[in-house]
Amino acid sequence: AMAAERGVAMATCTAPVNIAVIKYWGKRDTDLILPINSSLSVTLHQDQLKTTTTAAASRDFTEDRLWLNGKEADVGHPRVQACLREVRRLARKRRGGGEDTAALSLSYKIHIASENNFPTAAGLASSAAGYACLVSALARLYGLEEELSEVARRGSGSACRSMFGGFVQWQRGERPDGTDSLALQVAPETHWPELRVLVLVVSGEKKPVGSTAGMQTSVETSPLLKHRAEAVVPERLSQMMRHIQERDFEGFGQLAMRDSNQFHATCLDTFPPIFYLTDLSRQIIALAHRYNAHHGHTKVAYTFDAGPNAVIFALADTVAEFVEVVRRSFPPATNGDQFVRGLPVGSAVLSQELVAAVVTEPVPGAVQYILHTKPGPGPQLVDDPSQHLLGADGLP
Repeated sequence: AMAAERGVAMATCTAPVNIAVIKYWGKRDTDLILPINSSLSVTLHQDQLKTTTTAAASRDFTEDRLWLNGKEADVGHPRVQACLREVRRLARKRRGGGEDTAALSLSYKIHIASENNFPTAAGLASSAAGYACLVSALARLYGLEEELSEVARRGSGSACRSMFGGFVQWQRGERPDGTDSLALQVAPETHWPELRVLVLVVSGEKKPVGSTAGMQTSVETSPLLKHRAEAVVPERLSQMMRHIQERDFEGFGQLAMRDSNQFHATCLDTFPPIFYLTDLSRQIIALAHRYNAHHGHTKVAYTFDAGPNAVIFALADTVAEFVEVVRRSFPPATNGDQFVRGLPVGSAVLSQELVAAVVTEPVPGAVQYILHTKPGPGPQLVDDPSQHLLGADGLP
């Protein structure tokens, strides 16, 4: 990881996006980012969605600097600072206070460059991947090996879940200092090889209400959210872990849909109410239910985060048919060459019964594109120096 040129030390990592199937919404401590309930997510494969971050340190740097997707950004952001501070604190603790001359000086200024291989605005958890990646790269730079999900949590709550691959639980924890609020892998990405994910991107617009502000308004005003956190989630969490362990798609899918719906119900129960789902989101929900009803069991399952894009879970043998159903329901505006992205999707012929029962009134151009992906691993170290986002001078 060390590049000797001009005394610039450098490390580059990639980190994944994750999608919660038991939702996190609401903090009990806004500074430490401690949640009111535990949550559970699926880490998505980095071939389709990832953040890459390079962190560099040098005695020649005069100030900390940050670049996001090629543009300089505010390195003074409190959450970026919290991650920097925590990683440096762990590094100091690890060295037992004494300055190890071989190790990188903690007083050196740092340059960070980060970029996503997907549009940030697409409403795909970029903060989770971003902070997981930042913490992984900084940890690598300072030679840290330990549990880092707690540090990533200080950047963005959901980022702690992106520190692992596969199926991940963020434990609520009990302690006021947050030391037991961390992520644990429930099962690796290899556990359920047939599971696939379709992201239906309906809009690249910014959310009406950011998650940070939205969830605190919910905590302050929604009695339903309180009931959810205390009475509903604990039971759902253990059920969901069991469905995953047993690779029970019927159980997994139904519970994912119910939990997404309840999360959005708590948004409606917030005062003033928050609307993340659009008419189009609701049409996709209805389409999924018609499709499942036609087949007589749960073949696709939707979940929505704080935005209108649908994330659909399905088993591999369902993907081609359902993608064709989506294509018929929301015919691409252009000739559709890039309508389906990511993993290849086979072609499917739909029966007339299926079309009649499931495809009601087509809405052309409503879905911008579909991203086909699957569960994947946690943060990865990039060994190839040509992949660094900063040059030997520490600049992009």
